[in-house]
Amino acid sequence: MKKLKISTAQFENRSGDKAWNLSVIEKLTKKAAAEGSKVIAFHECSITGYTFARKLSKEQMLDLAEFIPEGESISKLKEIAQKYDMTVLAGLFEKDSENNLFKAYVCVDKTGLVAKYRKLHPFINPHIQPGKEYCVFDLHGWKCGILICYDNNVVENVRATKLLGADVIFMPHVTMCTPSSRPGAGFVDPKLWENRENDPTSLRLEFDGSKGRQWLMKWLPSRAYDNAVYVVFANPIGMDDDQLKNGCSMIIDPFGDVVAECRTLGDDVVTSVLIPEKLTLAGGFRYTEARRPELYRNIIGKEHKPEQKVSWISS
Repeated sequence: MKKLKISTAQFENRSGDKAWNLSVIEKLTKKAAAEGSKVIAFHECSITGYTFARKLSKEQMLDLAEFIPEGESISKLKEIAQKYDMTVLAGLFEKDSENNLFKAYVCVDKTGLVAKYRKLHPFINPHIQPGKEYCVFDLHGWKCGILICYDNNVVENVRATKLLGADVIFMPHVTMCTPSSRPGAGFVDPKLWENRENDPTSLRLEFDGSKGRQWLMKWLPSRAYDNAVYVVFANPIGMDDDQLKNGCSMIIDPFGDVVAECRTLGDDVVTSVLIPEKLTLAGGFRYTEARRPELYRNIIGKEHKPEQKVSWISS
């Protein structure tokens, strides 16, 4: 396994406008390639837009969704990958031949589709069905996994992906700046985004406070630290339908340290180098090796009825 230069991005997507979103994906992929990166990751439903889907009927969702890998968006991602010699990861809504709908995230290189993952815990639209399996794949000599947004809040998903061999987990999101039962949570006023050139400070205080980054940093680094994995987090910035999102896409190393983060108030890409030695030097490697599954195998696997008490606004 060799060092790998990798990027994560943030941008303001347009609801339902695949052509526009793919044009921004190409622009940021070009920028990452110029920095010497070989891989770039974008946020959940970065191709289609996300939050507006809560208003769509099944027929409208089927019109928006695509077959994978036959759909036009996969073809465009392959074209981008070929043009810049990059591997691109992005999200969209998927449909199958029986009109089932899924929240998908794909990895595409110049040869075509490398991997596809379906979100295990979807909730933005009632017609979306949950995925049924984890995803681990090879990427430039590294074992990688994918978990979408809420999937990462269920800690067993991250550990399972690690135990299946992943050293890097891509974690695309559309999150933060929404109400929940958590103290300090809530929407951020879109007027602050409109006025960001005149008053970036007020917007940054909201984005970095308890509504946004402060909450993220309570748990996201621990997913990397506990499992000794690199975490590649991608999140949109700006308006997603009627909600304002705060970006802060970042790469976290196996020590739980943020090694790269988007900090501009707009479209951005950041790049870092994955270091193989960190995977075994980090404490999470020793903790994983020290596990005693005979003590808790039956507890972890105990039958229960899953309850996902979550609305579309809290992820």
